[in-house]
Amino acid sequence: MTHPATGPATPHLSIQVANFAVRPLPDWHQLADHAVAADRAGVDRLAVADHVAFGDDLSAYGDPSVGGTAGGRQPTGPDGSWLEPLTTLAWLAARTDRIRLQTGILLAALRRPVVLAKMAATLDVLSEGRLDLGVGVGWQAAEYEAAGLNFAERGHLLDEALAVCQKLWTEDRASYHGSALVFSGIHAQPKPTTNGKLPIWVSGTVNRRTARRLAAFGSGWIPWGYDRNDVVNGIIRMRELLTAMGLDAGDFQVQGVLPLVKGDDSEIDISRTMEAAPQLVAAGVTDCRIAVPVPGDVNEATEALSELVDAFRSTVGREPAERSS
Repeated sequence: MTHPATGPATPHLSIQVANFAVRPLPDWHQLADHAVAADRAGVDRLAVADHVAFGDDLSAYGDPSVGGTAGGRQPTGPDGSWLEPLTTLAWLAARTDRIRLQTGILLAALRRPVVLAKMAATLDVLSEGRLDLGVGVGWQAAEYEAAGLNFAERGHLLDEALAVCQKLWTEDRASYHGSALVFSGIHAQPKPTTNGKLPIWVSGTVNRRTARRLAAFGSGWIPWGYDRNDVVNGIIRMRELLTAMGLDAGDFQVQGVLPLVKGDDSEIDISRTMEAAPQLVAAGVTDCRIAVPVPGDVNEATEALSELVDAFRSTVGREPAERSS
């Protein structure tokens, strides 16, 4: 299929902002301040996470066999606060001007496909085309059960949701015939801003299901688990698998982690941190995600992130950022 254009594969620098907290009723102003600071500093993309609900047992978070990450630990406990990501990004879109807005990731199968298509298109239009829809299946059976869905069918549910979205985004009079969902003659406006083809980033490890999903729907890949930890080899393995399966995902974008390096004083050594960027970019990483502590004050956060942006752009050969005020 033809994937939506997201511009040339210029190396991007991205961060994740915390739309979750351990406390039941935190002050969310810092979340907005961090987004504003990233926008002003010239960070290319910010992401927020997704959970709709939790069960009592969170041990599956550390189980790769169901989509967790080895050794991982859910950060808030079952009673932490988690803001819904599309709603949160709409709030942040109104406070920012140029930074791309990503769900990283959205458990898309938990939303009814026609409603998901409407929500994503609305956010894309109101943000003037800044939405990147990162999607995955998640790790928690209780969340699917609470939504009345079968956790064992999560992959199929995700594929169906994406197929319906693409139909509604690209066709003026859409029809869909699936195993459990059938409709015809459906009209849904507005369409996303880029020829009705909103960028979808598929999350997952290198496996046949992820490869098929990436080839069918993906503009970008968010590696998970072992492939996130070793993204250079993960990209090689994913391309080899796509070729072996006779699939063509085109020049898909890839997110990779840019690890922080600290000096003897435990402060971040920006120069040494950026030394890893050229290897990632040469391997095919287009979105370098950095998990850096950001000061609470918006002006201090802008200054700290500007230093990172300047170092990154200098390292990968990009023009200096045009700062917004």
